[in-house]
This record gives sequence, C-alpha cells and structure tokens, in this order.
Amino acid sequence: MPSSTEESNDGGELPVANRAFIDLHCHTSSSFDSLARPEAVVRAAAGRGLTHLAVTDHDRIDGAFRARDAAPDDLVVIVGEEIKTADGDLVAVFVEKAVPPGMSALETIAAIREQGGLVGIPHPFDRTRGYGRKSGADPAAIAGAVDWVEIYNARVIGGSANEQAALFAREYSLPGLCASDSHTVFEVGVSYNIVQGDPSTPSGLLSALAGVDIQPHRASYYVRAWTPVAKLIQSMRGNGRRPATTSPGERK
Repeated sequence: MPSSTEESNDGGELPVANRAFIDLHCHTSSSFDSLARPEAVVRAAAGRGLTHLAVTDHDRIDGAFRARDAAPDDLVVIVGEEIKTADGDLVAVFVEKAVPPGMSALETIAAIREQGGLVGIPHPFDRTRGYGRKSGADPAAIAGAVDWVEIYNARVIGGSANEQAALFAREYSLPGLCASDSHTVFEVGVSYNIVQGDPSTPSGLLSALAGVDIQPHRASYYVRAWTPVAKLIQSMRGNGRRPATTSPGERK
C-alpha cells in the first residue's frame, strides 16, 4: 500500500512532497454487482493510504455521493460513473449528473464533457468485458477522445488483456493507469497510481496523469466469487442493472 518509501517504475524514489495516491475505478453497493457499502469503502481507502478515490458505480452516481459525504478529511472522493455505452464501457469522473447508458461512445463522451468531466476506457481488451466485445466497436475510434486507458485492471483474469491495453495506450500516446475495479471492500486500493500534484480537479488530474507511476497488484482471484452472489442479492432487492434509457443516436 502507499507509503513514504514508494519507488518509481525505473527504481528511482519519487519526491514525497505533493504526491497523491489515487484509484480511479471503484464500486459500491449502488452497483448491481457489489455489496460494499460506500461508508466502508471510504474507510478502507483512507486506511490503506489512498488520498483520492473515484467511485464509479455502474450507470449511477448516488453511491459516489454517499461516499463523498462519508469520506474522512484526508481522502478526496471523486464522483464518477462506469457507463455501459452501445459500444462498450467507459469510466467518467468529475460528473454531478448520471450519464444514461445506451448511447454511443462518442455521444456518451460528449455528455461527460458537457459536465466538465474526464473519461477513460476501462479493461479495454478483457475477454468478457472488453470495449467492443459485444458491439464489434474498435477502441481506436475513440482513442483521440478519451483521457486515459486502463493498462492494468486488477480484475482481469488470464490472457494478455492488460498487456494489449498497455500497447494500445502507447500506440495512441494516452496515459496508462492501473485500477482496482474493486467490488468488495477487500479490493479497495489493491491497485493504484502515484502522481505528482493535486488531482482533485479535472485540470489537476490531467496534469498529474502526465507523470503517473502505476502500482499494479491484484487481490485473490477468489474475491470474484462474491460477484455472482452480489448480483443475486441485488436482484432480489430490486437493484438490478439499469436498462438503457436511450438508443444510439438518441440524446435526452
């Protein structure tokens, strides 16, 4: 976990002053596939040394607001959302209104920009959740419209998906980040990023991403066994995945 002795990827020690530890992809019980209470998530994040946490529940942001309200003083919670577009998943941060699922990726990005938000591509080459895996869309088509790519997602299992993502980010000169993609309290902050500066605002995060130092780790594979259990419980509670409210090409 973050400490005063972190080293950069090239082995050199990073300056301690003005350094932030950030995870930009995290879920709470507002997601249809998680039971992690927002209050427990922020306690875990702060306890593990994170300074910034983006809460990105599936197609909704109420859990992020709960997390922000419950966060201790030494943790900045960024309101975000993981959005199921018609082309594939995107992660938005610094939004104040939920972006509805079901629009095209470019329409979704435009809606995020309208709020002054930033956007990244999560787990782009995951064999089951990858961008365009079901739609056939090519992530290269939106490479010039996003702010970062997840080059290491702690929940990717097997294959070379993370390696492909790293090559993609390099090819298109995009910042490459790692993410916990946590769905349980146990996973919060397991994979995180070290940046210089203050990533508490969109402009601050963009500046910080220019020199990001990723810390890629993963939790036990067994934590993923909780996901189908969470989905079942949430479905019984009436909190299943939100259906698309718009069709591609139809903006509300």
